[in-house]
Amino acid sequence: MDFNYDVIVIGAGHAGNEAACAAANMGSKTLLITMDMNKIGQMSCNPAVGGIAKGQIVREIDALGGQMGIVTDRSAIQFRMLNRSKGPAMWSPRSQSDRHKFIQEWIKTISETPNLYIWQDTVTQLTFDKNTITGVKTALGVEMKAKSVVLTAGTFLGGLMHFGKNQLNGGRISEPASYGLTEQLKEIGFTSDRMKTGTPCRIDGRTIDFSKMSEQIGENDFHKFSFLEDVKRDLKQMSCHITYTNEQTHEELRKGLEFSPLYNGQIQSIGPRYCPSIETKIVTFADKTAHQLFLEPEGVDSNEYYLNGFSSSLPLHTQINAIHTISGLENAHLFRPGYAIEYDFFEPTQLKHTLETKLINNLFFAGQINGTTGYEEAGGQGLVAGINAHINCHGGSPFTLGRDEAYIGVLIDDLVTKGVDEPYRMFTSRAEYRLLLRQDDADMRLTQKGIEIGLVKQNRAEQFVSKKADQALLIDFVRNYSVKPVHVNEFLASINSSELKHGCKLSDLIVRPQLGINELATAVPALKAKISEIKSRNEEIVESAEVILKYEGYIIREKLIAEKLQRLEHISLRGRIDYTGIQSLSTEARQKLTKIDPETIGQASRIPGISPSDVNVLLVMLGR
Repeated sequence: MDFNYDVIVIGAGHAGNEAACAAANMGSKTLLITMDMNKIGQMSCNPAVGGIAKGQIVREIDALGGQMGIVTDRSAIQFRMLNRSKGPAMWSPRSQSDRHKFIQEWIKTISETPNLYIWQDTVTQLTFDKNTITGVKTALGVEMKAKSVVLTAGTFLGGLMHFGKNQLNGGRISEPASYGLTEQLKEIGFTSDRMKTGTPCRIDGRTIDFSKMSEQIGENDFHKFSFLEDVKRDLKQMSCHITYTNEQTHEELRKGLEFSPLYNGQIQSIGPRYCPSIETKIVTFADKTAHQLFLEPEGVDSNEYYLNGFSSSLPLHTQINAIHTISGLENAHLFRPGYAIEYDFFEPTQLKHTLETKLINNLFFAGQINGTTGYEEAGGQGLVAGINAHINCHGGSPFTLGRDEAYIGVLIDDLVTKGVDEPYRMFTSRAEYRLLLRQDDADMRLTQKGIEIGLVKQNRAEQFVSKKADQALLIDFVRNYSVKPVHVNEFLASINSSELKHGCKLSDLIVRPQLGINELATAVPALKAKISEIKSRNEEIVESAEVILKYEGYIIREKLIAEKLQRLEHISLRGRIDYTGIQSLSTEARQKLTKIDPETIGQASRIPGISPSDVNVLLVMLGR
């Protein structure tokens, strides 16, 4: 057996799987190392993918030729498009998945990927030649060689779980932690710290009284994650249910606060602000008498339910007593309690935008090791790391995404430029150009890039070209088809919209806020025929074309702003200036510029503490 590879990926979670599949699909001989081959792609926390801004990331992964969207659709048991009441820049897909089916689909995907091999083992050491990675050593005593290594350790590096005062070493419940790598990397010069995350209890669905809760039914239309037409959502669809905590619940929780690892000093690491534990909620929002909870099914053939909104590391009996005060959960039987987990991460400002480390050539970090939280953020990083790991082996230009090109670009730029002081979670508010980064047009933004780097396969490329042509056909039709008052005034009056006095193009009517393209089609037979023709090939095209037509002015304006700021991204900076000697820069600016060593003026301008006057000094120094 030959233990020489182009790329080795450590960890088969959401980041590792995307990295391994990307590198292998681009042609690298790739090895994926995991502790347990039966838990590839395990959903460690909630059984769902997507959500606000996260859903856009999954669509971007799919558009580039990644796998998360496909795996999610094939394991979906409930789909919803969030934020429908807001503009299309905010629409975000989210899907509940069958946890076991999700793993099975990942195993199937990896098994069918050419050039991709699996090894079940634990990596205990990395090997180097000066400042270049050369491979890994494992607990089984095997030494493996690689041109590039991607480290996606998740919560396993120094993992420590907290169940009240009880502590267990582990990277996930019933799974061992990993030791040695953090210490080795710190000796080389990497900066490491600790973070914390948590997960709720799991409940036996047979002991839940759903009649006391509100049912939340999914959507069964054409929406999904993958742009591939042959990928379907075929599993039985299941409902979620909503209930609430109450004053009695909060009183029971308060009784256990002194035993909470978060409050008694047992946990010192950084916790997530945007996904707080239930004990944090009752302290931070002491005036609130109730907190919303979601009962989410774990699978079609499972009685297991996830109690979303009730993450906790309180003692077992405190959790049980509090849960039994909640409407519908009075007789709930727990499969296991919630717990908190502490783990090692590395300050992401030690990375380039390719996710290659600055200290060691050809070593990449992706996922929670970079201080992020969430499957989607991990998957996006893994994809970029895997692509660049392949490029480092075989040559080519580094692959990066701009803030105006993808949420993945925003994510990575935030990490490597600003660093993290808490687990990083993506939100639409983090993106300056969210109207350009809609979920509906991820393929129009990114699939051509995937084609150019060799990650997008022929069938996806052909579907993309066909969809692009159909979209242009429909937009062109609406812009050029004329209607007369006599044809549409009766319809316009029926929806309380102003009647026409003169003829106009269909596009002039589409921009009216109360008028949608499908509604207008009921009054314009030619448009109805055109829409029916295109929907027969791909329903999503009509929706995406309508968004472009309705918001064209805003989209053009946002593109112009992005292009202006993009000029700063083309002014290279790294290696050209010794910041320590520039007295006209503030002390904070000198320190931060020296530490982060930004690639461009654009990146420098986004470093916290760098003022516009500091940027002007740098431009003067460069003679610009």
